Amino acid sequence: MAAGCASHTAQIIDRDGAVVSTADILLEVEWSRTLDDISTARVLIAPDADCCASLSRVRSWRHKLAIYRDTAPVWEGPITAPEWTADGVDISAVDILGWLDRRVPHTDQAFVAHELTEIAAWLIDDGFAPDDPGHTVQIIGPSRIRGDRAYQVDVGQTGDHLRDLAATGIDYTALGSKIIILPEDHYARVGSLTDTDFSTPLVVAEDGLALATRWVIHGKDAVKGEAGGIHPYYGLLERVVEETSILDDISAQAAARSRLQASSPAPVFIDSQEATLAPDAGVDVAALVPGWCVDVTTTQTCRTISQSLKIATVKVKENSNGETVSLQLTPAGV
Repeated sequence: MAAGCASHTAQIIDRDGAVVSTADILLEVEWSRTLDDISTARVLIAPDADCCASLSRVRSWRHKLAIYRDTAPVWEGPITAPEWTADGVDISAVDILGWLDRRVPHTDQAFVAHELTEIAAWLIDDGFAPDDPGHTVQIIGPSRIRGDRAYQVDVGQTGDHLRDLAATGIDYTALGSKIIILPEDHYARVGSLTDTDFSTPLVVAEDGLALATRWVIHGKDAVKGEAGGIHPYYGLLERVVEETSILDDISAQAAARSRLQASSPAPVFIDSQEATLAPDAGVDVAALVPGWCVDVTTTQTCRTISQSLKIATVKVKENSNGETVSLQLTPAGV
């Protein structure tokens, strides 16, 4: 279904799988998909006499919000902030990754020269092992980066460990109850867009503050990796960070290369505040998953872009004015 042409419904679902309430009358709906972090959703429900009693029983973390776009499931996750007012019930939620910010490692584990996507899958599965809300993990492809990592029982939040791993060569995103892990250099395309596919003029921006031509990564103890140097065009711009979760030089070098790829040349992107799709945009909204790419051509500014851009964030809103779909697109690195 094209952007701007759909309507939404929602359900409140108990942790045992039973439907607590069906929200057919939605005054406002917002949901998103985010790369390498937790996404959020919100619905404002106008309860009728039949569902008001059931909505009074909604509780944070016990129940999850499930959102459907023209009957197709597009988002779900635990409710974190229900509010009851005279005008309706306002429910905010986070996606399934939100649970991992409330989980810790449950077993001691040391990885030596191990594929990073498999380490990520272990973190997720271990985090959910004692009390699984119902998750699956899908690895799209190997990162081709192997490294050493060690985790200790009850040390650090699992979500933080996963974000640290994403800084060294992998990506991940939540799609319903599924957590997708993919290599950072995954460039599969899900569509093409031009100026006419956006409802407002695009803003092309260059993030010069993110530019770096040399990265140095310090891991635990004396572990160190570096990538880049003096750039023939930009000169020398150096960045140093500490990643104590990295235990070997090879992983540190891979992390440095990953950061260099994302920061040199200066990232050029389409401003997320302006990248709202037109109602007749030739792209399937359900297929807009962070980590995949769209080919974008824009010629309406002095800075022409014709390249593959990676989807970083998808935001969908529906209210009395209709539906809007916005994208944050970042350089794909190819």
